[in-house]
Amino acid sequence: MPARLMHRFHAALERRLPEQRLFLRSDTETRFVRLKPTTQAIALGGSAVVLAWTIVATAILMMDSIGSGSAREQSRREMATYEARLDALSQERDRRAEEALAAQERFAIALEQVSSMQSALLASEERRKELETGIGVIQTTLRRTMTERDEARTQVAELNANLAEGPQLAQTGAAPADTTETLEFVTAALARTASERDEMSRAAVVARDQADEIAYEMKLLEERHDDIFTSLEEAVTISMEPLDKMFASAGLDPDDLIKQVQRGYSGQGGPLGPLAPSIGGKADPNAERASKILDGLDRMNLYRMAVEKAPFAMPLKTSFRYTSGFGRRWGRMHEGTDFAGAHGSPIYATADGTVIHAGWESGYGNLVKIRHDFGIETRYGHMSKVRVEVGQKVSRGDRIGDMGNTGRSTGTHLHYEVRVNGAAKNPMTYIKAANNVF
Repeated sequence: MPARLMHRFHAALERRLPEQRLFLRSDTETRFVRLKPTTQAIALGGSAVVLAWTIVATAILMMDSIGSGSAREQSRREMATYEARLDALSQERDRRAEEALAAQERFAIALEQVSSMQSALLASEERRKELETGIGVIQTTLRRTMTERDEARTQVAELNANLAEGPQLAQTGAAPADTTETLEFVTAALARTASERDEMSRAAVVARDQADEIAYEMKLLEERHDDIFTSLEEAVTISMEPLDKMFASAGLDPDDLIKQVQRGYSGQGGPLGPLAPSIGGKADPNAERASKILDGLDRMNLYRMAVEKAPFAMPLKTSFRYTSGFGRRWGRMHEGTDFAGAHGSPIYATADGTVIHAGWESGYGNLVKIRHDFGIETRYGHMSKVRVEVGQKVSRGDRIGDMGNTGRSTGTHLHYEVRVNGAAKNPMTYIKAANNVF
């Protein structure tokens, strides 16, 4: 049975592909090559397989090319969207900075107003004391005048009694002319005393009216002071809250930061005294509120110094994309964040500090290490060019190098690390924390 099937197969194959002979003639002889139907079938099958493989491979390459083109277009769109987002964040940061600057200017103007109002309040207080002293003098003079008037009245009564005893005066040889002069003198003295009394009374009434007016002005001034202090207290509270959240998000204790900054900036002096002295040995509540506001402003200023010393800024200002984040990568710990950009892009210090390494280091290539306050260190790897030296002091935003592809790197990018007391931390924690404030 199998032999019959094979015979039929060969017969069908011979009908489709009859045997062919290929003659090869030379000068001396002629040869031929017999092409059996099986050989022809194998050759045709192989040619078909090669043709099919060529078609499939070409289709795969075309589909891959089309797919990669679509991926590149999508990548470009994502890059454009990301750059637009970065531009928006940058504009928002600039607006926040302008608002903070405007708030500081408003604080300065408000403090000047408080100082001028405090001076006016002290002047009105001095004026009130002077009026009280004047009223006391007027009252003393009035009492003395009334006493003298009573004494003069007593003397007049005695003189009238003596006049009634005319014979006795005649006997004593008293002259009527002397008595008349005495009465006129006493009457004039009484009239003058009464006039002075009335004048003193009017002055006392005027002084009381002025004292009431000053008291009313002082009350209005105190209410205005209270409104200004309330506005300042609310502004300080609102301004302090996002700063506290920023440091807390970065894992930094604000109180410890303030203490460390105060140790570095502890100078004191100057001619200014307290805003308001205590009156009558009692503490002035306005002075206490002003002192608390000044403490809040001082804390904000210390926060500003701490922000300059902690890596809250971005190391790049040009276009880039994130290519690798902080965490495990291929089974190993990636202790930083990678930013891919154009070769030679400027790299900036993210905080004030001192350069402790500037040169080649295995794996990092050209590396810059900067030591900051609070036990923080930042690292910038794979640079094409280093622009700082060891021991150099740098400020936030200073250019320290150019982006490159040195060391263990697969392409141009910046490897950025943040370490706290030697332990690697996620740099994006600091950058994201600052995005809510700046």
